[in-house]
Amino acid sequence: MSAARLIFAAQALRGLAYGLAAVQLATLLRAEGLQAAGVGLVLAAVMAGGALASIALGRWGDRFGRRRSYAVLYLALALCGSLIAAGAPVWLLSLAALSGALSVEVVESGPFTTVEQVLLDGSGVAVRGFGLYNAVAAIAGTAGALLGALPPARSLLGGVLLAVGVAGALLALRLPAALEVASVQVSAPVRPRPVVVRLAALFAVDSLAGGFVVQAYLAYWLGVHYQADTASIGLLFAGCAALQTASFLLAPVIAARIGLLNTMVFTHLPSNLLLVGVAFAPGFPVAAGLLLARACLSSMDVPTRQAYVMAMVPPTERTTTAAVTNTARSLTRPAGPVLAGLLQPLGLAWPFLIAGTAKTLYDLALWRIFRRLELPTEDPS
Repeated sequence: MSAARLIFAAQALRGLAYGLAAVQLATLLRAEGLQAAGVGLVLAAVMAGGALASIALGRWGDRFGRRRSYAVLYLALALCGSLIAAGAPVWLLSLAALSGALSVEVVESGPFTTVEQVLLDGSGVAVRGFGLYNAVAAIAGTAGALLGALPPARSLLGGVLLAVGVAGALLALRLPAALEVASVQVSAPVRPRPVVVRLAALFAVDSLAGGFVVQAYLAYWLGVHYQADTASIGLLFAGCAALQTASFLLAPVIAARIGLLNTMVFTHLPSNLLLVGVAFAPGFPVAAGLLLARACLSSMDVPTRQAYVMAMVPPTERTTTAAVTNTARSLTRPAGPVLAGLLQPLGLAWPFLIAGTAKTLYDLALWRIFRRLELPTEDPS
């Protein structure tokens, strides 16, 4: 089995587990008697662990070994699963979550994405591989969410996480040694280039803006503003997920024609306008249509962004670059829902207006700063 197929298989297994965790983890924590603040602290530990693990990978990942780092992350996921299945106390699970292995994000899931982004690039899959990689995650995450419809149980969630962790570690150990960087090239930690820091700062803004309109807030807003029932919202989100998956596969085709940066910017801009339009939709059918149209475009920048980041720097700097850019996104996103909640007294539409405006400014700044940057390693095919 090729390196890319091994990574896709591991991603599919993890997407299934994370899709299940996204549905059942908070419910299980509430069943343990945790109030909203306690659940929030556990989820904060999950997010903090992702950021800390990505930073550690950026500094020491290449010296420790990419394949070894990948396997250790899966073993940490297995540990989290075993703690959940065994009924371990919440504080111990929170401590294990600081490893960065546990997540409820199916696409772009913290340190795993950092490692896989570099491994995929090293396997020579180009941007088409990144499109398939994200599509696999989306499909597997949907299957995991469907599995989450079963009665919440520690044995179910913990058992799946444990099995996926062990299987993922075995797949990681089968990856070829050619994906590693020669030891003579990684004798010291690599500092990110200034251009990477600027790009990471822009990604942080985009991620913060996206946090204003996370799916949970969308469901809340549709229910309050249009009195939409959960069945209608669920069907809408299922349609959005299907269109998002298709967009992951279409993005490389567009990038092959107009380039990575152009695809990132000029598919994102219209999706931002559609997002702003949702705030003014006169009824649920119009709002749903705008969200479905946005789902066709809003995620095309994900595989192209991942490929663009890898093309910016030589192989010896790619782990650090992936870690810096992914960490920047993960650090700012949690603030979005908090700020959206604080804005509710001013009107439920404000998060859409702020998110759409901020994302538009991000796209324009990205285009202005990087449009003349030549990527010697870019190969959209």
